[in-house]
Amino acid sequence: LLNVVEEMAIASGTPVPPVFMLRESGINAFAAGYSPSDAVLGVTRGCAESLSRDELQGVIAHEFSHILNGDMRMSIRLIGVLHGILLIGLTGQLIFRMFLYSGSGRSSNRGNNNSGGGQIILAIIAVGVALLILGFIGTFLGNLIKAAVSRQREFLADASAVQFTRNPSGISGALKRIGGAKAGSRLKTAKAAEASHMYFSQGVWEGFSGLWATHPPLAKRIQAIEPNWDGKFLSGPGAADFSAGGTAAGFAGGSATAAPAAPAAQRPDSSVSERLSEVPPDVVDHAIDHVGEPNRQHRHYASELLAKLPPVVLDNVHEPYAARAIVYCLLLDREDNVRKSQLRILHEHATGDVITLVHKLSPAIDALDVRMRLPLIDLALPSLKAMCKSQYNEFKQCFVKLAHADEQIDLFEWMLSQVLMRHLQPQYEGVRKSSVQYYSLRQLGEPLSVLLSTVAAAGNKTDVAKRSFKAAGEHLPEVPLTHSSAARSLDELRRVLDVLATVNAKHRGRIVDACAAAICSDDHVTWQEAELLRGVSDLLDCPMPPLLVSDQAAE
Repeated sequence: LLNVVEEMAIASGTPVPPVFMLRESGINAFAAGYSPSDAVLGVTRGCAESLSRDELQGVIAHEFSHILNGDMRMSIRLIGVLHGILLIGLTGQLIFRMFLYSGSGRSSNRGNNNSGGGQIILAIIAVGVALLILGFIGTFLGNLIKAAVSRQREFLADASAVQFTRNPSGISGALKRIGGAKAGSRLKTAKAAEASHMYFSQGVWEGFSGLWATHPPLAKRIQAIEPNWDGKFLSGPGAADFSAGGTAAGFAGGSATAAPAAPAAQRPDSSVSERLSEVPPDVVDHAIDHVGEPNRQHRHYASELLAKLPPVVLDNVHEPYAARAIVYCLLLDREDNVRKSQLRILHEHATGDVITLVHKLSPAIDALDVRMRLPLIDLALPSLKAMCKSQYNEFKQCFVKLAHADEQIDLFEWMLSQVLMRHLQPQYEGVRKSSVQYYSLRQLGEPLSVLLSTVAAAGNKTDVAKRSFKAAGEHLPEVPLTHSSAARSLDELRRVLDVLATVNAKHRGRIVDACAAAICSDDHVTWQEAELLRGVSDLLDCPMPPLLVSDQAAE
């Protein structure tokens, strides 16, 4: 299950969400959260134990569709609105019961009829009845609306899952297995109905008429995927064939082979980046076109990437202690003097177990090519989110000191730190995510000029940077842009991105398009530029799939 989730997350360019196992025999799952950065997945034990890998992929792809399409935020808002309407009815019920059935209400009514008190009590009872009726009608209509909206979103998520996996039999097989299972998709917990519209399949009783059903009938969903379905459901658990993914064996130290540990004297240097320095611009364009819409190619790429990770890295990235060590290893400099200084910092501020793991894992991390760095951060996030507050404080302190050990920090190191802290700070520091404040880009000329100038200047001479900036501006014709010397500091760039993150989703996508145009305008894209673009898209909450370049093309 975790292997499939990680594969889907890397393929879609999102952080790997924490996965929670529900003690339920029914086959079901759900995604919750406000955005891809804080999403979580809940999967029932029945789902994990009853489905084959292909069927499990279909279910997880369906839930990732909800994550990428913004359905989670809408679902949580529906819960809030419906509870607010229900609260009106509960308030009316409380008032009605207090004054109609309490002895004090009746005695007060008899004693104050002549003084007008009885009329006031009757008026209060009338208000209570009115609120009760309004709450009942509102809840009834709200549930109808919730069910209607949810049914349409489920069809969309099914279609997106097929597009993601290119395997219609996966999700249709999961639906058939629900129809043939004794427990179906039912959840036994008492409060299951409150989040019924968030489940993969109908988790609660939908009533005799089906008006409140939050999901289309199983038969309709299957027929939408397989028009020639014979109407037969599947019974019994699916075949647990994990070889299809090509990565599950790596968790047990099976088929995945470890990269040889490089001695200190032969530690890989910048030649790794030089061999992978060229990225065809059409590859970047392909990734931009699939923001929020990953396909089978991206999933295969993620599967291959996980298979290439050394087992020692893949095993340790799932442990909070070791995940911290892996992040530290990613920050270790290639220069021996700087690295020695960084190791001294770790010995001063980190715990002994983590330092031991850094020495153990650093040869394998050094041997990884540049394309694995961001996915490795995404894989580490669930483990890092399991740290306690004191561990997080220590981790943050070490992280900052390691990044500044060489008294300079490049754009990629900075982007890596921003991506990592963006996903961790809300949990540990109570940093609230900014809500949408801008629905147009016209008034954002200054921050956009700083961002596009910075991206255009990355690794380019002044004349090339100007041309790149002009190419980016063509994607935002309504914005008054002025080419500058890029951000004067990384703090300024962070403030700019914080502002642009409050733009609505449609225009954030246009900003990413403009950044891509700046990078691709000279027909020369380095991996550093491409990964910088992916980092910017992550900070703007526009998950970008990985760049699909074969090793031969990259070399």
